[in-house]
Amino acid sequence: MTKLVDGVCNACRKGEPRVTQEERQVLMQQIPDWSIEDRDGVLQLERVYKFANFIEALNFTNRVGALAETEAHHPGLLTEWGKVTVTWWTHKINGLHKNDFIMAAKTDRIYSSQPDNT
Repeated sequence: MTKLVDGVCNACRKGEPRVTQEERQVLMQQIPDWSIEDRDGVLQLERVYKFANFIEALNFTNRVGALAETEAHHPGLLTEWGKVTVTWWTHKINGLHKNDFIMAAKTDRIYSSQPDNT
């Protein structure tokens, strides 16, 4: 299986299929620290990242934002003192697409390369 972190987001159009439950189970193996949340029937990937302070959290947020711009796929980001909550889902299909799993893996890579994360 190809590593998600090496994937590229492809433009997703309205009406494209969401990942199936079986596909989600396989993809989640590569991003085990993420959870799938159901918000009003819309499945979303979510993870909370911990930091020593607000500046480190903000730096991480900015790096994820830069990735989002590069890939043209944008998450929900909640930056607080010492933590950032990242939520990926595909708005056009109101659910999860493989792109979301790719971006979650790339977000993990950013976190693991961030100095002094806790």
